[in-house]
Amino acid sequence: MKIAIEALTELVTLVLMRHGLSEGSASIVSRTIVAAERDGSRSHGLQRLAGYLSSLDSGWVNGRAIPILHERGSGALEVDAGNGFAQVALEHAAPTIRSMANHAGCAVMTTRNSHHFAALWPDIEPFAGDGLVALTMVNTRSRIVAWGGTRKVLGTNPMAFACPRKARPPVVWDQASSIMSQGDVLLVSAAKGQLPDKVGVDAQGQPTVDPDAVLEGGALLPFGGVKGGSLAFMIEILTAALGGARFGFEDGSGSIPGALTSNAGQFLLLIDPQKFGGAAFLDRVERLVAHLHDAGTARLPADLRYERRRVAERDGIDVAPAMHAYLEREAGGG
Repeated sequence: MKIAIEALTELVTLVLMRHGLSEGSASIVSRTIVAAERDGSRSHGLQRLAGYLSSLDSGWVNGRAIPILHERGSGALEVDAGNGFAQVALEHAAPTIRSMANHAGCAVMTTRNSHHFAALWPDIEPFAGDGLVALTMVNTRSRIVAWGGTRKVLGTNPMAFACPRKARPPVVWDQASSIMSQGDVLLVSAAKGQLPDKVGVDAQGQPTVDPDAVLEGGALLPFGGVKGGSLAFMIEILTAALGGARFGFEDGSGSIPGALTSNAGQFLLLIDPQKFGGAAFLDRVERLVAHLHDAGTARLPADLRYERRRVAERDGIDVAPAMHAYLEREAGGG
């Protein structure tokens, strides 16, 4: 069934509020969930809602959290999310970090005591839409084995990058440090499918194509072998060591029934190209893109999402009847 974007956002907001999220925070988080569904990032859309609710119901996440901002310098912003969702902290901090980047040319924001359970690209696409270059990353509870290790220490630790373009939507990519994201493994599990080879191992460290064996005591493998592990390590340093958040192995969600989100950190870097060449920067970006197209690149990162977005804005979002019934029930309407 087709549901208009605004109607679906209102429904998800009601569901989140019914499970203890404040109205303002629920509105922010629901926009992120629906944006992923709208743009076809189903692994981080409605299928993750139950995880949000379970984490709220368990008391693991503070649904009434109010982020606290600390300016540590002309281009340094530290945020304590108060054990709430990271998107809420970012919404509160966005005007300050934008202003810092515009004034100093670049700015860094670190967020601790936060829960990020969504795609990363919705966090930074708006900054690039305003002409800023943006790089962000989050760490998660330990989920991958890396560098010859025999147990999980690093998280799947995703990162995302957004670059503005001249009169076109930004180029945005979003990827995990693992071969497959946790969300994609959850999708395969829900569909009763099998994983590709060399994606994960079971609890005994043996290769497996069973998504449930990976999710229940197993581990994911980093993409590119040692290279993915290196990125995951870097992200732990920037989010946890620099930002004061928990390392993945310090997250306690695994010991709390129903707690699916990680209490971890986020790192955000914003750069104002106007301080580094101004309009010439955008011309250079277009020159690079033109050469990529000339070399046979038909689609840039995010192009498919933008196509799906246009269709959803015109026709609404496809929602399975069972999911719609679930939303209505959780919102108190059935």
